[in-house]
Amino acid sequence: MRNPIIVALDVPDIERARQLVRDLAPVVGAFKVGKELFVAAGPDVVRALGGLGFEVFLDLKFHDIPNTVAKAVSSAVRLDVQMLTVHTAGGHEMLAAAEEAAQRTAAQQGTEPPLVLGVTVLTSMDNENLVETGVESTVAQQVERLAMLAAKCGLRGLVCSPLEIALLRQVIPSNMQLVTPGIRPDGGGGDDQKRTLTPREAVEAGGDWLVIGRPIYQAENPRKAAEEIMASLK
Repeated sequence: MRNPIIVALDVPDIERARQLVRDLAPVVGAFKVGKELFVAAGPDVVRALGGLGFEVFLDLKFHDIPNTVAKAVSSAVRLDVQMLTVHTAGGHEMLAAAEEAAQRTAAQQGTEPPLVLGVTVLTSMDNENLVETGVESTVAQQVERLAMLAAKCGLRGLVCSPLEIALLRQVIPSNMQLVTPGIRPDGGGGDDQKRTLTPREAVEAGGDWLVIGRPIYQAENPRKAAEEIMASLK
C-alpha cells in the first residue's frame, strides 16, 4: 500500500528537522513544514526537502484577501511543494483564486500543481469553541458546509479531523483527497486535539493521508514509532 503517513516537522530548528528526516525518510510518505519550522528556517528548509526528493506539505494555512493568497500560493508552487493549505473560511473568491494560482503557476513552470487543501474546522475546536466565534452550527455541520464550498471552488483536497471523514465521503466528489490531523495511536493522549481517531480507524473511514506529529517526533525512538503505525495499517 502507498505510505499515507505525513510526519509533521513541528520542531523549532532546522537541525532537529534534518535529524528527523534522516531517521524517518525510509518509512514515511511525506513531511509537513508548518509555521514553527517555516518561521525559524524559512523557504530554505522546503527547498532542502524537495531537493532530497521528498514529498513536501507546506502547512501555512493562508487566509487573506484573494490577491494576497493567490500570490502566496504562486510562491509556494515555485518552491515545488506537493500540498499546501488555505482556510476555507476565506470564502469563495479566495478559494477560487488559490486554486487558479496553483494551476497557472504550475503550468508556467511545467510541473504538477500541488493539492490546495481547504482547512475546514481545526481539530483543536469543538462545538463550544465554534459558538465562541459566532458560529451556531455544530462542528459536523460547519465542516460539511465548508467542504462543499471548497469543492464548488475547484479544490481537490481538504483537511478535516478523522471524525468527519465518513460524513464527507458521502457528500464530496470521490476524487477529493482527505488529509487528516488529529491522529493518535492506541493509548495515545489527545493533547490539545479534541477530535481524534487511531491511524487504522482514519484509513478505514476513508482518509487518504494521516498527519502525525507528536506521537512520532516526541517518541523515544521516532523511527520505531512510525514503523509501528504503518504496521497497524496493514
